[in-house]
Amino acid sequence: MVTLKNTNKNERTTFRFHFAYALIEGIIGGILVLNEFVFLKSLHGSPYQVGMLFQFSMVVLLVAIFINEVLHRIKNKKGLLRRTAVLTRLPLMLLLFFPRQAGDMGADSVYHYLFLVIFLVYYLASPLIFPSINILLKQNYSTANFGRLYSYATSAKKITTLASTFLFGILLDKDPFAFVYIYPLVAILGIVSIYMLTSISFEPENSAPPITVRIFSDAINRVSEIFKTNRPYLHYQIGFMLYGLAFMGTNSVITIFYDRAVGLNYSSVAFYKNFYNLIAIFLLPLFGKILAHTDPRKFAALTYGALALYLLSFPATLLFPVSVDFLGLQIYFMLLAGVIFNSVFISTMAISWSIGSSFFCNRNEAGDYQSIHLSLTGVRALFIPLAGIFLYEVAGFTATFTLAASLLMAGIGLMFWSRKKYKLNQLDDYKV
Repeated sequence: MVTLKNTNKNERTTFRFHFAYALIEGIIGGILVLNEFVFLKSLHGSPYQVGMLFQFSMVVLLVAIFINEVLHRIKNKKGLLRRTAVLTRLPLMLLLFFPRQAGDMGADSVYHYLFLVIFLVYYLASPLIFPSINILLKQNYSTANFGRLYSYATSAKKITTLASTFLFGILLDKDPFAFVYIYPLVAILGIVSIYMLTSISFEPENSAPPITVRIFSDAINRVSEIFKTNRPYLHYQIGFMLYGLAFMGTNSVITIFYDRAVGLNYSSVAFYKNFYNLIAIFLLPLFGKILAHTDPRKFAALTYGALALYLLSFPATLLFPVSVDFLGLQIYFMLLAGVIFNSVFISTMAISWSIGSSFFCNRNEAGDYQSIHLSLTGVRALFIPLAGIFLYEVAGFTATFTLAASLLMAGIGLMFWSRKKYKLNQLDDYKV
């Protein structure tokens, strides 16, 4: 149950817009969570093209630190966000002109590449939107309420994600090309959601330096200075690098596993994704409160451990392929066990990835720290998704998932070592 006790009027107003934004983004996210499976199963894209589709969603974040410098220099951030929403969401309308049957799709169809380009444009908004969320919320939520209010909105987002994934999966089983009119609806919802976000009050910086080529050197210098003076944050990002290698290297491989190893239909894929989201809905408020009183590195270690156990459920399914059919769903017991761990991973990562960086800085630095976090995500996205596909094709599913789990265990070790070396919890004490 959502409670806004101990919040001021501004926090409550902010929460209403944040909540509305989260609900709409949940609908969008629930539809797009099946995006790679749609591309593989309906459009018959190749494994490497599926890897590229996922890669695009992450590699665009590479420019986040430079976008952050632009944000520092632009006073009308709300106007910039709204224009970006229109320009990056409207191309989804082109899906209306896609074929409605598999026979019109060649082995290397032009529609494959058009689909990839459309979603590359869609994801180009991410390096601008993600840091802006942190800036807006950090300005309007107190530190004591940040994690709690964020988890409430994220739980609501998970509920609408669950519903839209479930309904979209059923729809795709009836019509594998239903996405040609559902994705244009996403375009409209995407614009509306950004308008909700930009309705949150924002106080621009008093001085806005002009945009020049210095934004590149300023961005690099800002990153260098933060890493030199805030060692726990550096360790936190190294841990996230290890996590990212594991997550990105297996994300598309999981999609291929669902299709080629166990032959799931759309409804079954939607079921596995929904089941962990259902559990995550109940866990998110709990973990949101825990993060407010927990070192983010300890919290990250829990996230990495849950993901490692989830990834190991896939080779376990190959060893023990016991399953039952229930109401058209293909239920594998090992995959079902993995979903439990994935629900812990999803509910903790939803908080760690989005606002974990904010706990290492003061309110005026939230955009800087999150932009670094996002840019490093883009760095690993340059090669890891396709490297994961290559590893799968060379070594198979078991080796790919086992290596990923090993990287996560290394990340856990680093987080505990960092906490032991830097035990202090105050920001001023973190900096050296």
